[in-house]
Formats: sequence, C-alpha cells, structure tokens
Amino acid sequence: MPNQTAHAYDAQATVTPDRFGRIMADYLEQSARATADLPGHTDVVYDRPSGQLLDVWGVGDTPHPTFFVVHGGYWRALSRQHTAFMAALLAERGIATVAIDYGLAPATTLPEIVRQVRAAYAFVRLRGHDLGINTERVVVGGSSAGAHLAAMTMVGGRWAHDAGLDGRTATEGLLISGLYDLRPLVDAPANAWLNLTEDTASEVSPALAPPPSRASTVVVARAANEAAGFSAQSDDLHSHWSPSLTCRSMTVPDRDHFDVFLDLADPTSSLSASLAALIESTDVRTES
Repeated sequence: MPNQTAHAYDAQATVTPDRFGRIMADYLEQSARATADLPGHTDVVYDRPSGQLLDVWGVGDTPHPTFFVVHGGYWRALSRQHTAFMAALLAERGIATVAIDYGLAPATTLPEIVRQVRAAYAFVRLRGHDLGINTERVVVGGSSAGAHLAAMTMVGGRWAHDAGLDGRTATEGLLISGLYDLRPLVDAPANAWLNLTEDTASEVSPALAPPPSRASTVVVARAANEAAGFSAQSDDLHSHWSPSLTCRSMTVPDRDHFDVFLDLADPTSSLSASLAALIESTDVRTES
C-alpha cells in the first residue's frame, strides 16, 4: 500500500528529469520576460509576523481586476519569481497579477503556510486598492500545491472573520492539478517534509472544509498526463463541490502536471480562456 500511495502522488515521476528541469527554468525565464516592462509594485510585505512578500504586476491608472496566483512546488520549492509568466498577457487584457511567496516546508508547517496564503488574500482584499487592484474583482488560482492553497482561500470557516473579511472568502478560482484531501500524504514520501498527522492533514484539506459560497464559480483543471492521485482528487473535488456552487471540471490535452501551468501565458489556450471567463464573472457579480 505505501508503494501504491507513493506512485499515485509522485507528480515528478510523470516526466523525465531533464524535462522537469527545463520546465522549472521556463517558469523563471518566462516570468522575468513577462514582467520586465510592466508597471507594478515589488517586495510588498503582506504579513508582518512572517515577513512574506508579494509582487503586483500590470496595474494602471484605474483599479484593475486581478489574478491572485499561488506557486506550486509540493509546498517546499519555487517562489513568486517563478509564477508571473502570465502577467504580460493579463496586462494586455486590463488584468493585474499578484504573485505571492510563502514559507516553505519543512521549515514552515503546512498549517502556517495556509495561514500565510490566507493572510496574503486578506491583504489584497483589504489594502489592494492602494496597489491599483479592484478589490472586489479578485480571482484566485494556482497549480499543484498552489491550487491547494488557493482552494484554502475559498472554503468557509472562522479564518475569514479572523482575517477581517467579515466571512467573505474568495468566490472565483482556477485550480490546476491540485491536491485537496491531504490525508493520503501522511503515508506518502512527501510527509518527510510535510510532517502531517491525520489531524493536521484534515485541518488543511479544502475537500473536508465547509465548501465555498453558493455564489462561487470554480474551474477544477488538470493535465491529461497526471499522477493517478492528482487526477482522482480533481474528480473528487469537482463531485464534492458541484452540488453547492458553479464548479466546472476540465482536462487539458497534451499537457503534463508541470507544463499545463504555462498555458496561462498562451492567449489561445483553454486555461487562458477559463481565467478570462472567471474575471468576467467577477464583473457580473459586482454589478448584480
């Protein structure tokens, strides 16, 4: 059973080491190119206790709708500098990009990582207007671990009151290749750096939390080539949330767990179209 669990949740095993390295380099290089000529705000401290930072790209003279994007890396790698490759395309469409950092495992526990990402979302909603953000039109999203963390800003619970949001969680989300019930990771190799117990895994599992509000719209996306655990959890989250809110399932052909995220920089991709539709849905919501 442990070997089966390890295989089901080993995303990196679905690509060769060379391909994995090239895609990680592409994240960084494409992000640098995308932001080179964009107006924005960098190194903004969003959470004083941890000192964690965010960048805002593609703002203008009026407050812009915004994509709040969270990087993956199995909660232990990568950064906001790897996660802005979509910023130039979004800026052309009048959309800002917020890319955030968070403390990495094992030095930072997963409950604390979740707290930090929620603090970043609250910061954007409460103080984003000063950074050129339309704080009522924020779509959250991310890939892999980033999808899990973005989902944690959408689910209900005491946190949204404690953060000063009057209980208002994120209502639009693009969740790509994520894990949403972390209990299987207790028996997977990833627990070497996550140090989860059954209790803490349950605590940070969006699939086990109160679902997003009925007004929410979510796209649960995955690549055609995913490890079995990632595919199954995307299906399970879609099934779990669909009765309560607008939740669409999406499989991106000819993509793997890692390169699918880069589709957000391609104006012709289905992921890019899905993000545009989510941004548009925030406009409808604010006008209603």
